Amino acid sequence: MAKSSAIKDAEALLHSLRSAYTATPTNLKIIDVYVLFALFTGVIQVVYMAIVGSFPFNSFLSGVLSCIGTAVLAVCLRIQVNKENKEFKDLPPERAYADFILCNLVLHLVIMNFLG
Repeated sequence: MAKSSAIKDAEALLHSLRSAYTATPTNLKIIDVYVLFALFTGVIQVVYMAIVGSFPFNSFLSGVLSCIGTAVLAVCLRIQVNKENKEFKDLPPERAYADFILCNLVLHLVIMNFLG
């Protein structure tokens, strides 16, 4: 049985993405793993809430919003640290990491305040 053109196109796309991602610097790959971990943790919390229930709903919201906020801040860090991004060429990586840490601190202070 011959493969359809859609499957061939999908395989070619995945192959080109994989080969392009191998050229990605290690620090960006580490940030990518962190983003995936934060999103996976949020998904686990949603599944847990669906199975067990959401008695302290503000705790559930705090956990999920913390995961989503952390992932968004990590994506912003990845954009700023990427050397190929010309928009942030004048921004030193130390400043980007400091912004990430400060914004995470503010995010988690707000989350802790929301918990009550």
